[in-house]
Amino acid sequence: MRDGKPVNAEISDLKAILAAVPDPEIPVVSVLDLGIICEIAATRIVITPTYTGCPATQVIETLIRSALDTAGYQAIAIETRLSPPWTTDWITDSGRAKLAAYGIAPPSAAATATCPQCGSTDTRELSRFGSTPCKALWQCNCCHEPFDRFKCH
Repeated sequence: MRDGKPVNAEISDLKAILAAVPDPEIPVVSVLDLGIICEIAATRIVITPTYTGCPATQVIETLIRSALDTAGYQAIAIETRLSPPWTTDWITDSGRAKLAAYGIAPPSAAATATCPQCGSTDTRELSRFGSTPCKALWQCNCCHEPFDRFKCH
């Protein structure tokens, strides 16, 4: 018990708060969807950025801090941890579905990406560098639409 609340209820409250914090670069997915929240405890939240030097890390910390403060959890610390490194395996199934619905091909081990516009796998990489460092630019050979594909790592 803490402040009259069971600890499990606090953790579920914290998960609900974090589920509403959007990724600043891909606002349709939350920080939970992306799997960058690697620990939730009654006294701290641990985040692992998608890669070392991610320019959105500070913004993400600020968004989480604001959400926690607004909900009355000012005493909870936010810690950034680089080890183990984040992996696209940590993106939730819901997060993958949200990425595709938004027009970003979710990461996969397949040699080609599935076009988020028409569903074709007849696609090709145009550039290893997309709109952000964690995405590559692809194009569909069927509908000819360009799209980002989340890089696997």
